[in-house]
Amino acid sequence: MADRQQVGRFRARAQQLDREQATLDETAICDIGVQDTGPDGARWALAVRGVDVQALADDDLILAWTVRGAPHLYRRAEIGQVAAAVEPYSDADAGKRIFDAAKPLKAAGIANLDALDEIAARMRAIVTTPTVKGEVSARLTEAMPEPYLRFCRPCNATHLYEQPFRLAALRAGLELRPGTSPPVLQRIRGFRKAAGADSRFDLIRAYLRLLGPATPKHVAEYLDAPAREVKARWPADTVEVRVDGETRWLLDADRPAWERAEARGTRLLGPFDLFLQARDRATLVPEAARIKEMWPVLGRPGAVLVDGEIVGAWRPRKSGRSFRIAVTGWRKLPATTREAIAEQAERLAAYRGVPLSGVDFTV
Repeated sequence: MADRQQVGRFRARAQQLDREQATLDETAICDIGVQDTGPDGARWALAVRGVDVQALADDDLILAWTVRGAPHLYRRAEIGQVAAAVEPYSDADAGKRIFDAAKPLKAAGIANLDALDEIAARMRAIVTTPTVKGEVSARLTEAMPEPYLRFCRPCNATHLYEQPFRLAALRAGLELRPGTSPPVLQRIRGFRKAAGADSRFDLIRAYLRLLGPATPKHVAEYLDAPAREVKARWPADTVEVRVDGETRWLLDADRPAWERAEARGTRLLGPFDLFLQARDRATLVPEAARIKEMWPVLGRPGAVLVDGEIVGAWRPRKSGRSFRIAVTGWRKLPATTREAIAEQAERLAAYRGVPLSGVDFTV
C-alpha cells in the first residue's frame, strides 16, 4: 500500500519538477494546460520545470479560457487538438460546467450545447479585431435574448452569464492576448478544431498521467463535469493501486514509474501550479489547518515543494523596488533546504526582473 509521500514523488516526477533544463515541446503539463492566474502563473510554472521562458517566441504559446473557464497556456501549434479535448462530453456535462446559466436555458427549451454554439457564433462575428472583454460582453448583451442574460449585482448591470461567455470563446476560435487586464480577445489565425483529440490531450488520461493515482470523482471535480460522464469514459488501460486505504487508478504505462517513484529538488510553486490543482488536497497536505492555509478562498500562497512533498507556504513581499520572499515552514527546515529555497527565491526574482532583498523564514 502506498502513502501520500509516494503520490507526491510520482506527481513531481511526472510533472517534471525535478528538471533543470528542457524545451517547451518536452514539457508534459502543456498537454493538460498551464493555468495562468496571478503574477507567478503559467510562465513561472514552465520556468520551474526547466523551460527558458525568456527565449520563447510569441507564436510558441497561446492563452485561452478552457478547463473550469480559467485561462490556460498551451503550445500554439496544438490548439486545434486542445479545442477538441476541452469540449463538454454531453449536453448534461455542458449544463454542469456553465453552472446557474443552465436553469434559464432549460426553462426556455434551449439545449446547453446549442447555447454555447450560438454564443460562439455571435462572439466570432463581434471579434473581427482585438476587442476588450467588456466591449464583447456589451455587444453580446444587445444581441442575445433573455435566457442567456442575468443581472449582475457587483456590476449593477445585465450581461451574459460568465461561464458560457468563457467556454464559448475557444469554440469561436478566440484566444486571449497575454498580459492584458481586462482581457483582450482576438481571433486565432488559421484556427480549426480537430475532429477528435489525440489521446495525449484527453483530459482524463492527462489527469491520471500527471495527477494520478486518482478516482473518477477527482477528475470530475477538476473538470467541473458530472462524475458519471467521467466514469463512462474511464480508460480501459488503467490499473488499481491503494493509497492510504483508498482504491485509485493509474494508467498501466505509468505503473513502473509509480513503483519506483523518486523526485529530487526544491521548487517554489505558484499558487495555481498544476501540482496544487489535484482534487485530493488531503493527500498532499494531511492537516486540515494547513489545507485552509494553502487553499484559502482568497489570496492563495505559493507552495514550497521539497523532493515531492509540500513542506511550507511562501508569499512575495514587495515594496517599491524591494522584493522579499516570506516562507512559512510546516516543520523545522534544515540549513540545506533553506539554502535551496533561497536559490529558488533568487530564480523567482530574476524571473520577475527585480533584485531579491532577502528570504524571511518562520516556522
